[in-house]
Amino acid sequence: MSEFRKDSFSSSPFEAQHSASGGLLGAVRQLISTLLETAQVRLELLGTELESEKRRLLDVVVLVAVALVCLALGLVMLCAAVVLLVDEAWRLAAAGAMALFLLGTGLAMLGWAKWRLRNPLGIFHASAQELARDRGQE
Repeated sequence: MSEFRKDSFSSSPFEAQHSASGGLLGAVRQLISTLLETAQVRLELLGTELESEKRRLLDVVVLVAVALVCLALGLVMLCAAVVLLVDEAWRLAAAGAMALFLLGTGLAMLGWAKWRLRNPLGIFHASAQELARDRGQE
């Protein structure tokens, strides 16, 4: 008589369905794990970009503060210098030259601050690129 071996025969339909659903369940778990990992990476990237944006805005605030201090102190010093140093015949010309120089410097600083606020790439540019790349890969 031949010896009966269970592993030599194909499994029952119930066992085949059970192993297939286990494989499907494993694939779903792997997909969810991959999606969660991708979401975590994207959130970390958003956090990095927020930190970068915060630092950029702080730079602008400092630049504006320096510009305003330069404008205010420059105007005060201009008045004092004109009154104390310039001959009476040249006071108007000296006052105009100093005013143009200091006001120009202050306006240049404000322009620099405005330039720093403009970001051609926009906020969260790197995150948007990564998400677009993710959508393109799927």
